[in-house]
Amino acid sequence: MKSKQAGITLIGFLVVLVVVAFFGYMAMKLVPAYTEYMGVTKAMTQVSTDGVEGRSLDEIRRDLLFKMDFQYVDDATIEPQDITIDRSNGKQLHVAYDKQIPFIYNIDFLLHFEKSVPLQGNLSSL
Repeated sequence: MKSKQAGITLIGFLVVLVVVAFFGYMAMKLVPAYTEYMGVTKAMTQVSTDGVEGRSLDEIRRDLLFKMDFQYVDDATIEPQDITIDRSNGKQLHVAYDKQIPFIYNIDFLLHFEKSVPLQGNLSSL
């Protein structure tokens, strides 16, 4: 009676292991950037719900950057000029930034993040 073997060979297992390790390494590089983006959106929501009655754009930027510190957003990630107020669709706080993440040798990931939230209250004219 012949027995039939079933399973994966050592070479096949190593190929699967290399593919899983590659995608695992890629996830280890990308997940922190996306968790940081979630911190940015949370800080933007906090600024939006606090209201901006009589505040200037510089005060809103300063408050947003302060709130992002509590969300573990890196200081080098978002520059003050990345934070704008869009008045075309009502008043919206708009943040757009790029993040470059080194991957392997000369291969980098370039991620573009963009978010807008409506603002409550009247802005100062400054």
